[in-house]
Amino acid sequence: MNKNFKLEMRKICKIFPGVVALDNVDFELGEEVHILLGENGAGKSTLVKILSGAYQKTSGQIFLDGKEIEIKNPKHAQDLGISIIYQEFNLVPHLSVAENIFLGREPTLMPGVLNLKKLYNSAQKILDDLGVEINARSLVKDLGVAQQQMVEVAKALSLDARILIMDEPTSALTEQEIERLFATIRDLLKKGVSVIYISHRLEELFEIGDRVTILRDGKYIGTHRIDDISKPELIRMMVNRELKEQFPKKKAAIGDEILRLQNVEKDTVLHDINFSLYRGEILGIAGLLGSGRTELARAIFGAERIDSGNIFVKGKQVKITGPRSAINLDIGFLTEDRKCQGLILNLSVKENICLPSVDRFSKLGVVNRKKEVEAADFYINELRIKTPGMYQKVMYLSGGNQQKVIISKWLCTNVDVLIFDEPTRGIDVGSKVEIYELMNKLIAGGVAIIMISSELPEILGMSDRILVMHQGRIAGEFSAEEATQEKILHKALGGD
Repeated sequence: MNKNFKLEMRKICKIFPGVVALDNVDFELGEEVHILLGENGAGKSTLVKILSGAYQKTSGQIFLDGKEIEIKNPKHAQDLGISIIYQEFNLVPHLSVAENIFLGREPTLMPGVLNLKKLYNSAQKILDDLGVEINARSLVKDLGVAQQQMVEVAKALSLDARILIMDEPTSALTEQEIERLFATIRDLLKKGVSVIYISHRLEELFEIGDRVTILRDGKYIGTHRIDDISKPELIRMMVNRELKEQFPKKKAAIGDEILRLQNVEKDTVLHDINFSLYRGEILGIAGLLGSGRTELARAIFGAERIDSGNIFVKGKQVKITGPRSAINLDIGFLTEDRKCQGLILNLSVKENICLPSVDRFSKLGVVNRKKEVEAADFYINELRIKTPGMYQKVMYLSGGNQQKVIISKWLCTNVDVLIFDEPTRGIDVGSKVEIYELMNKLIAGGVAIIMISSELPEILGMSDRILVMHQGRIAGEFSAEEATQEKILHKALGGD
C-alpha cells in the first residue's frame, strides 16, 4: 500500500436488495481536504457510511496507515480516529449543547455522577475555538438550523479525529459561518487531521479542496487535483452530459392575484408584511438566516398562527387556522427540513405521495387503492423519480428524489400556491436543473410559487420578482431585471 496515503479504499462494493450502490469504487486520502463529488444517488453517502461503520461493505478492502482493517461499527470507527458529520442532524433536541457534544462520553466525578463543570467548560472551549456564539448550556431544540450544524461540527471535533468526514456541512450556514468553518478546517489540517468533504456547492470546492474524486451511478469516474480541473469539466463528469443552463428559467404569463398578505404580524418575527402573489409567477424571498423567511412561509401555511393582519386567497379574505385549512385552500409547502417535516421516512414512495390527498382517494372512509397506485405511478414517471418501485421506503432514496416525492405529493392535491423553502438544499447540480424545470412546468400551468433560498444565484436565476427580508420585515422589492447580488445583500443587511 502507498505510505503517502493515510487511508485507502480498494474495489469497494455495496449491494442492497435490488440495488448496487457501489461497484468497485477506489478512494484514497492523504494529508489533505479530499472532495467526494457526484449526483444524488452516485454512492457518496454510502461510501462514507462504510468508512464510518454505519454500513458493512459487501466486498473490497480498507487500509488505514497501510494496515488492512475491518470497520465493525460506528464506535469502532471512532476508536480508529474516524469521525463523520452527517448532512441530516444527529442531535438530541431536549439535551443541552454540551450534553450532545459529549453524549456517551460524559466526564464523571465518580461512577454515575457527572462532572457538570468539566462537561460545560470543555464544550464551551470547543465552541469558542470554532468562533461560534453558542452557549454550551443551551438546549439544542432552541437553536436555529445553522447553530445546530455548528454543534455537529463541535461534536466531531471533540472526538480528536484523525480523519473527519463532512457531508454537506455548509448547507445551512451563512457566508460568514462558512468562512469560519473553512478557517477551522485549515487549522485542523495543520494539526494532522485529514478531511473528506462532500458538497454540491461547486464554488466552495475550489476554495477548500486539494483533490476531488467523482462518482457516478455507484462507479468510480476519476480523481483530479482541484487546480487541474474546471467547473464545467466537473459537471460533465458528474452527470455525463452537458448542462446548457444552470438556471433554465422560462417566463410564464402572469395572471390574476392569487394570494395577498395585508399588514400581517407575528410575535417578534413578522412585522407589517404586505405583498401579493400572482398566477404563473415565481416570487423569490431572500434574506439572511433569522430574517423571518421561514416564519413567513409557515404563517401562510398555517403552521404558525399570525397575531394580526389579513390573508386573501383568490380575492377572498380567509382565516388559515392550520395546515389542513391551507391545504383546503390549495396551498402546499415544501419545508427546508424535508426529512423531519416533509416526509414520513418509514412509509413508501406511494404512501408519501398520496398522504395529503387521502380524501380524494376515499369514499365513505374506504380508500381506493387502485386510484392511489395510478396516481403514484403517474408522478413517479412524470417527475422521473429514481426508485426500485413505488413500495420502496422513501428513506432509501437520494436527496433529489426525496424532494421530487414531496413535490409529487403537493401536485397530487392540485395546489394553486406552492411554497418552496430551500428547494435545492443538499441536491446535486443535475437534480437542481430538474427541479427548476418542474417549476417552469408548474408556472406554465398557472401555479404560483414562493421560493425561499439562501443561494442568491438561485434567487436571481429563477425569480420573476424578489422580496428581501430583514429582521422580520420586507426591506426591499426588486424585479428580476433590476435585481443584483449587491442590491439584495444591501437590503438583507438592513441598508436603506
